[in-house]
Amino acid sequence: MIVKNENSSGVLRTPDERFAGLPDYAFAPHYRMIEDPEAGTLRMHYIDEGPRDAPIVLMLHGNPTWSYLYRHMIGPVVAAGYRVIAPDMIGFGRSDKPVARAMYGFDRFVAWMTAFVEGLDLQGITLVCQDWGGPIGLRVLAAQPDRFAAVLATNTLLQNCDPPPLGVADWPGAGIAAWIETCRTSDDLPVAELVAGACVTRPSPEILAAYDAPFPDARYKSGVLQITCGIPVDEAAEGLEANRAAWRLLEQWHRPFLTAFSDSDPATIGWEAVFQRRVAGAVGQQHTRVIGAGHFVQEDRGEDLARVLIAFLQSR
Repeated sequence: MIVKNENSSGVLRTPDERFAGLPDYAFAPHYRMIEDPEAGTLRMHYIDEGPRDAPIVLMLHGNPTWSYLYRHMIGPVVAAGYRVIAPDMIGFGRSDKPVARAMYGFDRFVAWMTAFVEGLDLQGITLVCQDWGGPIGLRVLAAQPDRFAAVLATNTLLQNCDPPPLGVADWPGAGIAAWIETCRTSDDLPVAELVAGACVTRPSPEILAAYDAPFPDARYKSGVLQITCGIPVDEAAEGLEANRAAWRLLEQWHRPFLTAFSDSDPATIGWEAVFQRRVAGAVGQQHTRVIGAGHFVQEDRGEDLARVLIAFLQSR
Protein backbone atom coordinates (compact mmCIF):
# COMPACT_ATOMS: atom_id res chain seq x y z
CA MET A 1 0.00 0.00 0.00
CA ILE A 2 1.39 3.41 -0.94
CA VAL A 3 0.26 6.40 1.10
CA LYS A 4 0.72 9.62 -0.83
CA ASN A 5 1.87 12.52 1.27
CA GLU A 6 1.85 16.08 0.00
CA ASN A 7 5.61 16.60 0.22
CA SER A 8 6.90 13.13 -0.63
CA SER A 9 7.27 10.81 -3.58
CA GLY A 10 5.67 8.02 -1.65
CA VAL A 11 5.35 6.40 1.75
CA LEU A 12 4.68 2.69 2.07
CA ARG A 13 2.32 1.29 4.70
CA THR A 14 2.40 -2.45 5.31
CA PRO A 15 -1.09 -3.99 4.92
CA ASP A 16 -2.71 -4.88 8.24
CA GLU A 17 -3.29 -8.48 7.20
CA ARG A 18 0.46 -9.06 7.33
CA PHE A 19 0.25 -8.75 11.12
CA ALA A 20 -2.71 -11.08 11.69
CA GLY A 21 -2.11 -14.13 13.85
CA LEU A 22 1.53 -13.53 14.70
CA PRO A 23 2.78 -15.82 17.51
CA ASP A 24 2.50 -14.27 21.01
CA TYR A 25 1.60 -10.84 19.63
CA ALA A 26 -2.02 -10.13 20.55
CA PHE A 27 -1.47 -6.45 21.36
CA ALA A 28 -3.89 -3.77 20.21
CA PRO A 29 -2.29 -1.32 17.75
CA HIS A 30 -2.02 2.37 18.58
CA TYR A 31 -0.93 5.15 16.24
CA ARG A 32 0.63 8.59 16.53
CA MET A 33 0.92 10.98 13.62
CA ILE A 34 4.40 12.47 13.18
CA GLU A 35 5.02 15.56 11.07
CA ASP A 36 8.12 15.51 8.88
CA PRO A 37 9.17 18.54 6.81
CA GLU A 38 9.87 16.40 3.72
CA ALA A 39 7.74 13.27 4.06
CA GLY A 40 4.67 15.04 5.38
CA THR A 41 2.53 13.24 7.96
CA LEU A 42 3.84 9.82 8.97
CA ARG A 43 1.91 7.26 11.00
CA MET A 44 3.92 5.74 13.83
CA HIS A 45 2.68 2.53 15.46
CA TYR A 46 3.13 1.66 19.10
CA ILE A 47 2.03 -0.83 21.73
CA ASP A 48 0.53 0.73 24.87
CA GLU A 49 -0.26 -1.78 27.62
CA GLY A 50 -0.99 -1.32 31.31
CA PRO A 51 -2.70 1.35 33.45
CA ARG A 52 -2.59 4.86 31.97
CA ASP A 53 -1.40 6.32 35.28
CA ALA A 54 1.28 3.71 36.00
CA PRO A 55 5.02 4.45 35.72
CA ILE A 56 6.08 4.35 32.07
CA VAL A 57 8.55 1.90 30.54
CA LEU A 58 9.56 2.88 26.99
CA MET A 59 10.99 -0.08 25.06
CA LEU A 60 12.97 0.85 21.92
CA HIS A 61 13.99 -1.72 19.32
CA GLY A 62 16.78 -1.54 16.76
CA ASN A 63 17.54 -2.86 13.28
CA PRO A 64 15.99 -4.87 11.62
CA THR A 65 13.45 -5.65 14.33
CA TRP A 66 10.27 -4.00 15.59
CA SER A 67 8.09 -4.04 18.71
CA TYR A 68 7.53 -7.78 18.18
CA LEU A 69 10.98 -8.21 19.73
CA TYR A 70 9.59 -7.20 23.15
CA ARG A 71 6.55 -9.52 23.17
CA HIS A 72 7.90 -11.75 25.97
CA MET A 73 8.74 -8.78 28.20
CA ILE A 74 5.60 -6.68 27.91
CA GLY A 75 3.22 -8.97 29.78
CA PRO A 76 5.41 -9.56 32.86
CA VAL A 77 6.26 -5.85 33.18
CA VAL A 78 2.59 -4.84 32.90
CA ALA A 79 1.66 -7.53 35.45
CA ALA A 80 4.22 -5.99 37.82
CA GLY A 81 2.26 -2.71 37.71
CA TYR A 82 3.82 -0.67 34.92
CA ARG A 83 2.67 0.89 31.66
CA VAL A 84 4.69 -0.35 28.68
CA ILE A 85 4.99 1.67 25.48
CA ALA A 86 6.85 0.00 22.61
CA PRO A 87 6.90 1.99 19.36
CA ASP A 88 7.95 0.87 15.92
CA MET A 89 10.46 3.33 14.51
CA ILE A 90 9.52 4.94 11.21
CA GLY A 91 10.57 2.49 8.51
CA PHE A 92 9.95 -0.55 10.73
CA GLY A 93 7.09 -2.71 11.98
CA ARG A 94 3.60 -1.29 11.47
CA SER A 95 4.91 2.27 11.12
CA ASP A 96 5.01 4.11 7.80
CA LYS A 97 8.00 3.55 5.55
CA PRO A 98 9.22 6.38 3.30
CA VAL A 99 10.47 5.03 0.01
CA ALA A 100 13.55 7.25 -0.40
CA ARG A 101 16.60 5.97 1.46
CA ALA A 102 17.79 9.56 1.90
CA MET A 103 14.95 10.06 4.39
CA TYR A 104 16.62 7.83 6.96
CA GLY A 105 19.39 9.94 8.47
CA PHE A 106 20.49 9.40 12.07
CA ASP A 107 19.28 12.82 13.17
CA ARG A 108 15.91 12.20 11.51
CA PHE A 109 15.38 8.99 13.49
CA VAL A 110 16.08 11.02 16.63
CA ALA A 111 13.65 13.73 15.50
CA TRP A 112 10.89 11.20 14.84
CA MET A 113 11.32 9.59 18.26
CA THR A 114 11.48 12.99 19.93
CA ALA A 115 8.19 13.95 18.26
CA PHE A 116 6.66 10.69 19.49
CA VAL A 117 7.75 11.22 23.12
CA GLU A 118 6.64 14.85 23.07
CA GLY A 119 3.37 14.06 21.33
CA LEU A 120 2.37 11.60 24.06
CA ASP A 121 3.93 13.93 26.67
CA LEU A 122 5.67 11.00 28.34
CA GLN A 123 7.13 11.71 31.77
CA GLY A 124 8.99 9.66 34.36
CA ILE A 125 10.20 7.30 31.64
CA THR A 126 12.32 4.23 32.26
CA LEU A 127 14.05 3.72 28.91
CA VAL A 128 14.82 0.17 27.81
CA CYS A 129 17.08 0.30 24.76
CA GLN A 130 18.84 -2.24 22.56
CA ASP A 131 20.77 -1.93 19.30
CA TRP A 132 19.76 1.36 17.58
CA GLY A 133 17.24 1.96 20.36
CA GLY A 134 20.26 3.07 22.42
CA PRO A 135 21.77 5.82 20.27
CA ILE A 136 18.32 7.09 19.29
CA GLY A 137 16.78 6.86 22.76
CA LEU A 138 19.80 8.28 24.55
CA ARG A 139 19.89 11.23 22.18
CA VAL A 140 16.23 11.93 23.06
CA LEU A 141 17.12 11.64 26.75
CA ALA A 142 20.06 14.01 26.38
CA ALA A 143 17.83 16.65 24.80
CA GLN A 144 15.08 16.27 27.43
CA PRO A 145 16.65 14.60 30.47
CA ASP A 146 13.88 15.61 32.87
CA ARG A 147 11.42 13.34 31.05
CA PHE A 148 13.47 10.26 32.00
CA ALA A 149 13.72 8.54 35.37
CA ALA A 150 16.06 5.66 34.57
CA VAL A 151 17.68 3.59 31.80
CA LEU A 152 18.22 -0.11 31.24
CA ALA A 153 20.71 -0.55 28.39
CA THR A 154 21.24 -3.92 26.75
CA ASN A 155 23.43 -4.79 23.77
CA THR A 156 23.64 -1.21 22.58
CA LEU A 157 26.09 1.64 22.16
CA LEU A 158 26.40 5.38 21.70
CA GLN A 159 28.93 5.81 18.92
CA ASN A 160 31.57 8.51 19.44
CA CYS A 161 34.76 7.55 17.50
CA ASP A 162 36.78 8.41 20.62
CA PRO A 163 39.60 6.25 22.02
CA PRO A 164 39.40 4.68 25.49
CA PRO A 165 38.42 5.60 28.12
CA LEU A 166 35.82 7.70 26.27
CA GLY A 167 35.08 5.05 23.68
CA VAL A 168 35.96 1.54 22.53
CA ALA A 169 39.42 0.64 21.25
CA ASP A 170 39.69 0.07 17.48
CA TRP A 171 36.06 1.00 16.95
CA PRO A 172 34.38 0.91 14.45
CA GLY A 173 36.81 -1.63 13.00
CA ALA A 174 36.77 -3.60 9.77
CA GLY A 175 33.61 -5.54 10.59
CA ILE A 176 31.46 -2.44 11.01
CA ALA A 177 32.93 -0.87 7.89
CA ALA A 178 32.14 -4.01 5.88
CA TRP A 179 28.57 -4.12 7.20
CA ILE A 180 28.03 -0.46 6.29
CA GLU A 181 29.35 -1.10 2.79
CA THR A 182 27.06 -4.11 2.40
CA CYS A 183 24.05 -2.02 3.37
CA ARG A 184 25.14 0.89 1.18
CA THR A 185 25.47 -1.24 -1.93
CA SER A 186 22.52 -3.60 -1.41
CA ASP A 187 18.92 -3.15 -2.48
CA ASP A 188 17.58 -5.92 -0.24
CA LEU A 189 18.45 -7.72 2.99
CA PRO A 190 17.15 -11.02 4.47
CA VAL A 191 15.56 -9.61 7.63
CA ALA A 192 14.58 -12.88 9.30
CA GLU A 193 17.99 -14.42 8.66
CA LEU A 194 19.73 -11.38 10.12
CA VAL A 195 17.71 -11.87 13.30
CA ALA A 196 18.32 -15.62 13.36
CA GLY A 197 22.04 -15.20 12.80
CA ALA A 198 22.38 -12.95 15.85
CA CYS A 199 20.51 -15.29 18.23
CA VAL A 200 22.02 -18.13 20.23
CA THR A 201 18.95 -20.28 19.56
CA ARG A 202 17.45 -20.10 16.10
CA PRO A 203 13.81 -18.94 16.33
CA SER A 204 11.07 -21.07 14.84
CA PRO A 205 9.94 -20.50 11.24
CA GLU A 206 6.74 -18.87 12.52
CA ILE A 207 8.68 -16.36 14.61
CA LEU A 208 11.08 -15.60 11.79
CA ALA A 209 8.09 -15.01 9.52
CA ALA A 210 6.86 -12.44 12.05
CA TYR A 211 10.12 -10.51 11.69
CA ASP A 212 9.62 -10.54 7.92
CA ALA A 213 5.96 -9.49 8.20
CA PRO A 214 6.52 -5.70 8.00
CA PHE A 215 8.38 -6.06 4.69
CA PRO A 216 6.28 -7.58 1.87
CA ASP A 217 9.12 -6.88 -0.57
CA ALA A 218 12.38 -4.97 -0.86
CA ARG A 219 10.64 -1.63 -1.45
CA TYR A 220 9.63 -1.62 2.22
CA LYS A 221 13.20 -2.02 3.49
CA SER A 222 14.67 1.42 2.85
CA GLY A 223 14.94 2.06 6.59
CA VAL A 224 16.50 -1.35 7.24
CA LEU A 225 19.09 -0.73 4.53
CA GLN A 226 19.87 2.89 5.31
CA ILE A 227 19.96 3.06 9.12
CA THR A 228 23.28 1.21 9.20
CA CYS A 229 24.74 3.74 6.77
CA GLY A 230 24.08 6.37 9.47
CA ILE A 231 26.55 4.91 11.96
CA PRO A 232 29.00 7.74 12.78
CA VAL A 233 32.39 6.38 11.79
CA ASP A 234 34.42 9.54 11.15
CA GLU A 235 34.67 13.15 12.29
CA ALA A 236 32.40 14.42 9.52
CA ALA A 237 29.58 12.00 10.25
CA GLU A 238 26.04 13.16 10.90
CA GLY A 239 25.17 12.81 14.56
CA LEU A 240 28.71 12.42 15.87
CA GLU A 241 28.91 15.72 17.74
CA ALA A 242 25.36 15.27 19.03
CA ASN A 243 26.37 11.85 20.35
CA ARG A 244 29.40 13.35 22.09
CA ALA A 245 27.14 15.99 23.62
CA ALA A 246 24.85 13.21 24.82
CA TRP A 247 27.82 11.53 26.50
CA ARG A 248 28.67 14.77 28.30
CA LEU A 249 25.10 14.98 29.56
CA LEU A 250 25.16 11.35 30.72
CA GLU A 251 28.36 12.02 32.66
CA GLN A 252 26.29 14.43 34.78
CA TRP A 253 23.03 12.42 34.77
CA HIS A 254 22.73 10.78 38.19
CA ARG A 255 19.46 8.93 37.74
CA PRO A 256 19.74 5.10 37.75
CA PHE A 257 21.41 3.58 34.69
CA LEU A 258 21.68 -0.23 34.57
CA THR A 259 23.48 -2.36 31.99
CA ALA A 260 22.20 -5.87 31.23
CA PHE A 261 24.22 -6.98 28.23
CA SER A 262 24.15 -10.59 27.07
CA ASP A 263 27.03 -13.05 27.24
CA SER A 264 27.16 -13.71 23.48
CA ASP A 265 27.13 -10.43 21.59
CA PRO A 266 30.63 -9.46 20.45
CA ALA A 267 29.23 -6.56 18.40
CA THR A 268 28.35 -4.41 21.42
CA ILE A 269 30.04 -5.87 24.52
CA GLY A 270 32.88 -3.34 24.39
CA TRP A 271 30.40 -0.56 25.14
CA GLU A 272 29.20 -2.16 28.37
CA ALA A 273 32.25 -0.95 30.32
CA VAL A 274 32.06 2.51 28.72
CA PHE A 275 28.50 2.98 29.95
CA GLN A 276 29.40 1.70 33.41
CA ARG A 277 32.44 3.97 33.60
CA ARG A 278 31.10 7.19 32.08
CA VAL A 279 27.42 7.44 33.07
CA ALA A 280 27.05 9.04 36.48
CA GLY A 281 23.92 7.06 37.29
CA ALA A 282 25.64 3.74 36.52
CA VAL A 283 27.87 4.01 39.58
CA GLY A 284 26.84 1.53 42.26
CA GLN A 285 24.20 -0.24 40.15
CA GLN A 286 23.83 -4.04 40.16
CA HIS A 287 24.92 -4.49 36.55
CA THR A 288 24.34 -7.97 35.17
CA ARG A 289 24.92 -10.27 32.23
CA VAL A 290 22.08 -12.22 30.61
CA ILE A 291 23.30 -15.77 30.09
CA GLY A 292 22.56 -17.74 26.95
CA ALA A 293 21.65 -14.78 24.76
CA GLY A 294 22.99 -13.26 21.57
CA HIS A 295 22.54 -9.76 20.20
CA PHE A 296 18.75 -10.01 20.26
CA VAL A 297 18.61 -10.77 23.96
CA GLN A 298 14.84 -10.15 24.04
CA GLU A 299 14.37 -13.03 21.58
CA ASP A 300 16.77 -15.46 23.24
CA ARG A 301 16.05 -14.61 26.88
CA GLY A 302 13.19 -12.10 27.00
CA GLU A 303 11.73 -13.49 30.22
CA ASP A 304 15.12 -13.28 31.94
CA LEU A 305 15.60 -9.67 30.83
CA ALA A 306 12.07 -8.87 32.02
CA ARG A 307 12.98 -10.16 35.49
CA VAL A 308 16.08 -7.96 35.54
CA LEU A 309 13.99 -4.97 34.48
CA ILE A 310 11.27 -5.58 37.06
CA ALA A 311 13.83 -5.90 39.86
CA PHE A 312 15.45 -2.68 38.68
CA LEU A 313 12.09 -0.87 38.62
CA GLN A 314 11.09 -2.16 42.04
CA SER A 315 14.45 -1.30 43.58
CA ARG A 316 13.63 2.38 43.09
